[in-house]
Amino acid sequence: MLNIPSLQGSVTAEEWQLRCDLAACYRLVALYGWSDLVFTHISAKLPESVSGPDHHFLINPYGLMFDEITASSLIKVDMACNKLHDSPFPVNPAGFVIHSAVHEARHEAGCVLHTHTRAGVAVSAQKGGVLPISQQSTFVLGSLAYHEYEGVAFRDEEKPRLQADLGEANFLMLRNHGLLTVGKTIADAFLSMYTFENTCRIQIDAQAGGELTQVNPKIVSGVAQAMRVQTGGLGGAFAWPALLRKVQRDLPGYDS
Repeated sequence: MLNIPSLQGSVTAEEWQLRCDLAACYRLVALYGWSDLVFTHISAKLPESVSGPDHHFLINPYGLMFDEITASSLIKVDMACNKLHDSPFPVNPAGFVIHSAVHEARHEAGCVLHTHTRAGVAVSAQKGGVLPISQQSTFVLGSLAYHEYEGVAFRDEEKPRLQADLGEANFLMLRNHGLLTVGKTIADAFLSMYTFENTCRIQIDAQAGGELTQVNPKIVSGVAQAMRVQTGGLGGAFAWPALLRKVQRDLPGYDS
């Protein structure tokens, strides 16, 4: 047992809620089998009402499995991934390079979620990338960008190229590396990753069969409106309460 003291009475109600949502997101990533031991990250930006004019973020304590993470164990860092409060756990500045690049370029990004899943890396290694062969893929293709592999992403010099490649997209395929989603909220980033991951799994499965049928490009162009209808205009918030109930059933204790 980690025996981590609760921070609930030491932070604002707004920060505590963000901590609970981010801890739930980490545990959901573990539940859905998207984690890579301890080696990826999900970052959440604290609102200005909490951090002031400086940009502060919550990120995982490096070395904890995703299903161990709690609201109180999350570490508050600045843009350089310096710890802003005492914690017995380390942080991983190298792992924050990609996240800080996205947050720096996209000020509306409340959450950045990055994975190294088997299906995601497999499709990222395919020359054609994401193919328009499923309903799920149409949601991704409506806002998809690619970034070429430059080795393990721990060099700041890569950040401008990653930012330029991402642009205004909400889905980023890191070639030969994995998947990344950008969301205004944690719920948005999670729902996007759920769609991205399933897009890749479906593609790998479909490629094991016969000739593929591609979706009409006109359908892809109208996908934004289709997503709004699908979620009642709520985006990730539509599914988030149900996801919180799931994590409470299957991996309780995240909100401690």
